[in-house]
Amino acid sequence: MKDGGRLAAAIEVLTDIENRHRPVQVALRDWGAAHRFAGSGDRTVIGNLVFDALRNRASLAARMKSTEPRALVLGTYALTWEKGVDALADALALDRHAPEPLTEGEISLLNDAPDSEMKGHEAADVPEWLWPGFQSIFGEGAIEEGRALSTRAPVDLRTNTLKSDRDKVLKRLAHIGAIPTQRSPYGMRIEAKPGLGRMPHVQAEEGFRKGWFELQDEASQLAAHLAQAKPGEQVLDYCAGGGGKTLALAASMQNKGQLFAYDADRLRLAPIHERLQRAGVRNIQVRDPASSSLEDLQQRMDLVFIDAPCTGTGVWRRRPDSKWRIAEKALNDRIEDQQHVLDHASQYVKPGGRLVYATCSVLPQENEDQAAHFLSRNSNFSAKSALAVWKDTLPGVPAPKYSNERGELLLTPASTGTDGFFIAIFERKS
Repeated sequence: MKDGGRLAAAIEVLTDIENRHRPVQVALRDWGAAHRFAGSGDRTVIGNLVFDALRNRASLAARMKSTEPRALVLGTYALTWEKGVDALADALALDRHAPEPLTEGEISLLNDAPDSEMKGHEAADVPEWLWPGFQSIFGEGAIEEGRALSTRAPVDLRTNTLKSDRDKVLKRLAHIGAIPTQRSPYGMRIEAKPGLGRMPHVQAEEGFRKGWFELQDEASQLAAHLAQAKPGEQVLDYCAGGGGKTLALAASMQNKGQLFAYDADRLRLAPIHERLQRAGVRNIQVRDPASSSLEDLQQRMDLVFIDAPCTGTGVWRRRPDSKWRIAEKALNDRIEDQQHVLDHASQYVKPGGRLVYATCSVLPQENEDQAAHFLSRNSNFSAKSALAVWKDTLPGVPAPKYSNERGELLLTPASTGTDGFFIAIFERKS
């Protein structure tokens, strides 16, 4: 396919997403199934156009004076990808499968400089109703943080120290551009490719099949590191999901002690069994919510880790369609879920034990406010500084820009080059 046909396909997919309110991955998959002539390279470019149009939807709509899929896709190609108006006009003229040629109005808008009067939430590519929350947490840096959440995310990997070490894995992945992460001592990164660029399929690598590394964002790696799970401890991963942080905790424990993996949604737990086997983890007991109880673990755990259900505002780079689907009711529902999870998970912490609360959100309602709410209702817990743990265990690594008086941390794409991630640590009083 030529670029003109790819532009037309991206417009078709975006229209499908808008009209049928479908997840972007489903719409792209169905388009590919219905257009089998499109090669893998074509599907990659079409996917990049769709994802980048969604990442930058508000700012593109402000530039193009339209939220129509055509305007967003043309703006992505000419502006975000910096191809320019002439290259876009050629792409539309040289392919009979291309969309209609540019209008005079579109040419004028594409050539105009960005509007200095663009609203803050438009410049930041943040939903308008969430903009006050961004401003409250980031202040003058709110636009910068929003823009960073609208970029493409790198592929981050975590070395499985039960089977290998980072230097060894880096050598084996040098051909796909893997480099060490700046903050996680176990992390490796493959930087995002711009424009038409295609990311490598790391699951096809020998090292992945042998369990030498796992896919895991650097922020998630750091959250697991700050939990400081130690060999011989009793640990509960209360919202284990697919097991990414569970595996990181197991590696920290060096396969010694006992790690319980639990999730209220048993379907989310399904991938964990294959991952445990590949990683060579032997100290994990998976508790199926349909057939197992956690009653025997009450006040026995040295560490309970909560990766709480949240709005996912910190992972907008990876799931840009979710940015525009989130509603105020969904936020309120997640806040209730978080309070419920904190109340229930805290009962498994033994006196002197630790409770780690983490979200992949940047919103204060889900982060600092939840931590304060939990402490106000649980006098038998006190705050333990995650910032102090960072400084003690990651010497020489710059501390995160965003922390509060309790030492809770917020990582962001703009400030730490990671997904947006919040970490709070509590300790049960002896």
